[in-house]
Amino acid sequence: MHDDALRVGGAWPAEIRAEFARNRENGCVGTRLVSETDRVRVWEIRLAPGERIGFHRHVLDYFWTAINPGRARSHLQDGSTVESTYSAGETRHASYGPGEYKIHDLENIGETELIFTTVEFLDSANRPLPVPAAVRA
Repeated sequence: MHDDALRVGGAWPAEIRAEFARNRENGCVGTRLVSETDRVRVWEIRLAPGERIGFHRHVLDYFWTAINPGRARSHLQDGSTVESTYSAGETRHASYGPGEYKIHDLENIGETELIFTTVEFLDSANRPLPVPAAVRA
């Protein structure tokens, strides 16, 4: 969770709960895989106001950088919902030990396009999840 995230209350709507159940193993941590080597996967996330990227699972060590400022809402695997504000250039790192992971979604609740770059490290403690050809640049 983002350090400055604000937890918001309320149970998840039925469609969000159903999507969470369906996508627990989704390895697409961005909207487009722009580059992949034997060491890293580089993802782009571009969300217009009101758009969201559905639930996805982080199993690899990674970092993300916000390309522009914005606001987002995420539903987290523990059943909570958080809202965050991002600054251009803001960067966060995450690491996962064997068997550890994070599942969440991301919805742009701001007024402008929300853009992130995410870099996953393939030599992490967990095996990379497969990603479909359709997300590759």
